[in-house]
Amino acid sequence: MKVREKFILISTIVVVSIGIIAVFWLPILWLFLLVAPLITMGVFDILQKKHTIRRNFPLIGRFRYVLESIRPEIMQYFVETDTEGRPLNRILRSLIYRRAKGENDTEPFGTQLNIYHSGYEWLEHSMYAKNNPKNIGAFPRLIIGGKDCKQPYSSSLLNISAMSFGSLSKNAILALNKGAKMGNFAHNTGEGAISDYHLKHGGDLIWQIGTGYFGCRKDDGTFNEVTFRENALRPEVKMIEIKLSQGAKPGHGGILPAIKNTEEIARIRHIKPGIAVHSPPSHSAFSDPIQFMHFIKKLRDLSDGKPIGFKLCLGRKQEFMDFCEAMIYTGILPDFISVDGGEGGTGAAPVEFSNSMGMPLREGLIFVHDTLVGFGLRKDIKVIVAGKIITGFHMARAIALGADGCNSARAMMLSIGCIQALQCNNNTCPVGVATQNPSLVKGLDVEDKAPRAYRYHEATIHSFLELVAAAGLNDPSELRREHISKRVGLYTVQTYDEIYPPMQEGSLLNINTIPESYKRFFHLTRIMK
Repeated sequence: MKVREKFILISTIVVVSIGIIAVFWLPILWLFLLVAPLITMGVFDILQKKHTIRRNFPLIGRFRYVLESIRPEIMQYFVETDTEGRPLNRILRSLIYRRAKGENDTEPFGTQLNIYHSGYEWLEHSMYAKNNPKNIGAFPRLIIGGKDCKQPYSSSLLNISAMSFGSLSKNAILALNKGAKMGNFAHNTGEGAISDYHLKHGGDLIWQIGTGYFGCRKDDGTFNEVTFRENALRPEVKMIEIKLSQGAKPGHGGILPAIKNTEEIARIRHIKPGIAVHSPPSHSAFSDPIQFMHFIKKLRDLSDGKPIGFKLCLGRKQEFMDFCEAMIYTGILPDFISVDGGEGGTGAAPVEFSNSMGMPLREGLIFVHDTLVGFGLRKDIKVIVAGKIITGFHMARAIALGADGCNSARAMMLSIGCIQALQCNNNTCPVGVATQNPSLVKGLDVEDKAPRAYRYHEATIHSFLELVAAAGLNDPSELRREHISKRVGLYTVQTYDEIYPPMQEGSLLNINTIPESYKRFFHLTRIMK
């Protein structure tokens, strides 16, 4: 007898039995308060046709969906080990929380990592380490601004990566911006435009211009010079970043679910409320590398000479080569380039894009750095990176591979209370970080969380500088690929300069010195003519 038939039989027996007993003892009818709802649910399960499990296993089949709904929490709290959690494991999450709270961030009993596993990396220390910089004064700064920049920006080596208001709640934006103000580091607005919450506490802003041109958009969705200039001239805006693509969904464009598109967000972005907003996959203001360089110049002129750069997750290498050729041809250079890795995070992305599109950060960074060096452009352009930058070692590795500075998004979210619930795309973030639900947003206390972002940033910079000192270096800019070793096999270890030999300055400007691996990228009828 199948479960469905057993349920029908048992339900019939129970109802008949209660009816018979009621003849002699009337109070037993109260039992129907418990039995009737269960039988009703079971009958509904049998009659419905959407879920086969419930149809074949009435009532008890519902437990399958209950268990499935709480599976992420069971995995996170009871099953996964400290090193297995994804996207960020428990070791990294706990480190962020402790630093954000100002607690002891040391670990007992040695590393939990398998140091003989292929892929393990470490920074080579020196017998002649420098003095521990724990009590240093001002942190080292990075000056961003090329020859045509009239308002260079003195940037922290670690800043808040792009996250829009809309994707994040107003309280999350307020907390992050206030933390940035306290710690003298920058807050990237994301492509969702500049909101009042970005401005309230006066933290330095990197204004990101995406393909939707939110905040500088005409009714038809094209670029609006007038509203761009109004926002670009704000004193809080220190740099402007053109977003070409991002790591989690390169070539797709941003996604704002309809449930998050409130009246307020629509007003800020110059769009209609209550509808899902998909940013175009590419820009309408330019369609080739030459036009792109002139667009960079236009934004620099409209902003009265503020640093202008662009963000990309590397895809086709040929297209970045074309950018470099266009820089040489036009003489127009961006002040900075932000390189995002395919491992980057986002509030919402198609699975195929987040899993299978975009070059990982390390390979993308190395190619961008080497190509700029080969074209003789690197000295004039700063390179910023993002993609799981969590610890001081992550910063050291990125700078050794060719970056000048780093951005972090998920670590900053965790510092203000994110618990990696993985509900960013459903408007149900339980801690009020990635939601527009007023009740949930209210639970995030700005005055409590802002100092946490500040403390996390400060502790991570300190950790990074301690690593630099342990390597025997005087300044972060002295980090090179030779300082990072990587296990590439059980018995094989190589430094990054052995894995990726450095590019010779200007070698891509002469046909006789082009490395073999680069020759296929060149159209010899252009610069090489």
